[in-house]
Amino acid sequence: MLRFVVAAFLAGVAALAADGPSSTISPESITFNRDVLPILQKNCQTCHRPGQIAPMSFLDYQSARPWAKAMKAAVASRKMPPWFADPKYGHFSNDRALQQSEIDMIVAWAEGGAKEGDPKDAPPAVAWPADGWQIKPDYIVKGPQYDVPAQGVMEWTNVVMPTGFTKDTWITSLEIKPSALQVTHHICIRFITHTPDVQYGVPVWVDKQRDDSGSELPRPKGEKQRLPGVAGVQGDDRESLAARSISPGGLEGCYVPGLQATDYRVFNAAKLIPANADIVFQLHYTTVGKPMTDEPEVGFTIAKEPPQRRFISYNSQPAVGTDSEVFRIPPNDGNWASPPAEILFNEDAQLVWMMPHMHLRGKDMTYRLEYPTGEQQVILNVPHYDFNWQLGYYTNIKIPKGSRIVVDAHFDNSPGNKFNPDPNRPVYYGDQTWEEMMAPFFGIVVDVKADPRKVVTVKGTPRGGA
Repeated sequence: MLRFVVAAFLAGVAALAADGPSSTISPESITFNRDVLPILQKNCQTCHRPGQIAPMSFLDYQSARPWAKAMKAAVASRKMPPWFADPKYGHFSNDRALQQSEIDMIVAWAEGGAKEGDPKDAPPAVAWPADGWQIKPDYIVKGPQYDVPAQGVMEWTNVVMPTGFTKDTWITSLEIKPSALQVTHHICIRFITHTPDVQYGVPVWVDKQRDDSGSELPRPKGEKQRLPGVAGVQGDDRESLAARSISPGGLEGCYVPGLQATDYRVFNAAKLIPANADIVFQLHYTTVGKPMTDEPEVGFTIAKEPPQRRFISYNSQPAVGTDSEVFRIPPNDGNWASPPAEILFNEDAQLVWMMPHMHLRGKDMTYRLEYPTGEQQVILNVPHYDFNWQLGYYTNIKIPKGSRIVVDAHFDNSPGNKFNPDPNRPVYYGDQTWEEMMAPFFGIVVDVKADPRKVVTVKGTPRGGA
């Protein structure tokens, strides 16, 4: 995915009109240390530093100066920082979009010769976690070493590893950190109860029937999509894997471009990992023409005392599931409407996180909250979805019992979609990037004494990943 990040950053350089900065800013007076570095620290360095997904570092003047013109183009066109929520709907505490004054400042700096300024004017450096982490983990689990070949289609693969937690443990954040970003499409994890027959470190996948393009052949009517189970458990499949999951939402966290860490501390909440639980790594790699080896890790911060609130994450799909008779995007259709996803709330809850997920033909996604009174409101609208950035949106909405969230999405399978690998073929629900998904993730916070399996009903079969 790294090549998409580079392209996203540089896109718009040639097309950018030669508009100057705000007339209130004198380009000659702007310096990096005094005016630009504080903006980069707040909005950009999360990704633009060593060990992160961005291909260049903005930690200091020496590393940022060669990119001054590209920075101007990227911020003026609002391609960077990536942020896709429609500002007319909802408020998001992690909004990374730049204010117009900040855009004007960066543009003025670039146009004024990209001066360094006095080092004494620079704010103190941010104490970023070491070794490329976004959190400062208290505990790290080593994932499986996985060899990715130079070519071929890589199916979703599950590998079980021990958590090493010998007692019940409340975690307050988790982060998945691959070592080979170029080939990592996504890595998701779930926790399952330990059974003596499970085999650690053994990859399990489903060989699917695919055509010459790599797309899975349409499944017979009514046949569910097959997903891998785990090694050593007789007859294991996605249903039994879901039943063994600690969380009712299945997945606990994912690495995808744009999303690496999930922090529950901002919600004053935590997740309980029972003693001796195992961790399932769901691995999805893409080949890039040369063999690579990934050695992912998962880092956790651990609560010092039992929390009062519990964070639960869910991933859903359309109520019709993955039936290829229903989820079928016609050729050359630029605005195909997916069947909706529906989430029913059986208890009061606090909605704190949403993350739309689709693939290359994803066009838009809207989360709509319907109250028991019949009142409705749009709580997230992403009108221009970009698969290259899987962003999560932090919110704070009280959801009364009896409410439901309905999620709608559209797909662009037309030649006008520059990411479309082939507009002349129908597209079905599938695991690979050139297939499609409609998977609205979300997270809630409830009282720690609430039964997490009774709070929410997700219509349709919960998905297993990204």
